[in-house]
Amino acid sequence: MGLLSFLIFFPALVGVAILIWPAERQGQVRTITAAASAIEFVVSLWLWFGFVPGGGFQFTESADWIVNYGIGYRVGVDGISLLLVLLTTLLTVIAVVSSFSAIQTSRKGYYASLLFLETGVIGAFVATDVFLFYIFWEAMLIPMYFLIGIWGGDRRIYATVKFVLYTMAGSLLMLVAILWTYQYSGGTSGGGTFNLFDWYGLAIPASAQIWLFAAFALAFAIKVPMFPFHTWLPDAHVEAPAAGSVMLAGVLLKLGTYGFLRFAVPLFPLGFEYFADTLWVLAVIGIVYGAVMTLIQDDIKSLVAYSSVSHLGFVILGMMALNLVGASGSLLQQINHGISTGALFLLVGMIYERRHTRKIADYGGLFAVVPVFSIAFLIVALSSIGLPGTNGFVGEFLILLGAFHARPIPAIISALAIILAAGYMLWLVRRVFFGPIVHAVNETIRDLSRRELATLLPLVILIFWIGIYPKPFLDRIGPDLQLWLSRAHAEEMIEVAPKKGPAPAAVRKSAPRPGGLPDTTGAPRHPDSLLYRDGLASTGEGQ
Repeated sequence: MGLLSFLIFFPALVGVAILIWPAERQGQVRTITAAASAIEFVVSLWLWFGFVPGGGFQFTESADWIVNYGIGYRVGVDGISLLLVLLTTLLTVIAVVSSFSAIQTSRKGYYASLLFLETGVIGAFVATDVFLFYIFWEAMLIPMYFLIGIWGGDRRIYATVKFVLYTMAGSLLMLVAILWTYQYSGGTSGGGTFNLFDWYGLAIPASAQIWLFAAFALAFAIKVPMFPFHTWLPDAHVEAPAAGSVMLAGVLLKLGTYGFLRFAVPLFPLGFEYFADTLWVLAVIGIVYGAVMTLIQDDIKSLVAYSSVSHLGFVILGMMALNLVGASGSLLQQINHGISTGALFLLVGMIYERRHTRKIADYGGLFAVVPVFSIAFLIVALSSIGLPGTNGFVGEFLILLGAFHARPIPAIISALAIILAAGYMLWLVRRVFFGPIVHAVNETIRDLSRRELATLLPLVILIFWIGIYPKPFLDRIGPDLQLWLSRAHAEEMIEVAPKKGPAPAAVRKSAPRPGGLPDTTGAPRHPDSLLYRDGLASTGEGQ
């Protein structure tokens, strides 16, 4: 078993073992789960130390699965997926340990669900077979469904059904698009494949690319979620247990932005170009709308949920810039959002355990009572609004710099929205932690325990590490984002011949290809196809 296969299936195997664990020894379940998730994280660190920047897909594994239909077990990581996998393994450990005191019933099912969720997320991030990706994409819904539906709040059933219906609607359209694209790979003639690398550069007409991109983009936009497909998110966050919110905000939402990077944009660049203006507008609206909505929330968790809509709008904005600066900021901000927003939900869960309320008006003056908790919340809040020296500043600065180079007006509007972000977060901090203690019950709240500090410490370290010295992270993602840009830039891949016939013909530029390698894949090409597999042999992508 290779490294990636271990990372995918080890949590699931432990989850199965937990489910069949003797009921009378249920108290040991949380210790077993914590140990298993810690092992998973430690093993995943080899991806960080063993990864070679610019080396393409690495730690690849492949095996035949359903040969007659070109379906295989194919996995690998590159700079785009590397940090997301590491974020997943880290947040799973934190989610497990943070649940020790919060979850007192049905522990076996709860901890098994967290582990099954980890398997689904990692599998989706590393799958290089589109069919395999879809399997993991759908599999994630099941454990998240149970986490919200069983261990959630009073309106958990409503939130769960809404979450599943939204996600399934997009997923079914994506499945249709996957099958449609499979036909272009030779599906009807018996030579089809679901290998992602064989799909790059398929002969897909521009008209079909528009529809295919729309189907993929809708599924990913719901998962992000982008405005106006965001309405499931606040309900899911508010009703989910704290660890569920950490995993939802930290990694599940990133599958939407990751899907744009890995599938929708490079597979269908003409479709992406067709919808570019729409995506720019939706990204800016999401940024402003999310920030404005936070100003009218009276629930701390709901406020953080709407802030996610705003922050993820920045991620889409950087992606839309289609330059290395913006794309690097976009991918880095995905990691930053998982760290900062995950920490915020973790802190909200901690204070909820003590007071059993999330209403902002029920607090006030907490700094004098729980100074350690207050300082931790303040650090995370400042990183969320992008204070220089924290991780949020690096990501947002790169995004705005790249976006301004591409389209100044959306960048300026988004930059002004940062003022709103500072306003709602500082307003929250002032009302909760400063001023007089209005409610006497708050005077007896206990400060953070050592276990709770241990769960927050890695996230605080990452906040300052990325904020002060982001180079190791940017070095690992830069080369693969450069290759992604070469696929996504439709205007740089083709030029239109003069109109001498009934319709202009799209032809390739004569500029040398990345890596200087010839196209030797033998896959059918169409004049409207903008993608190619240049340099894949040298990077190891197709292995």
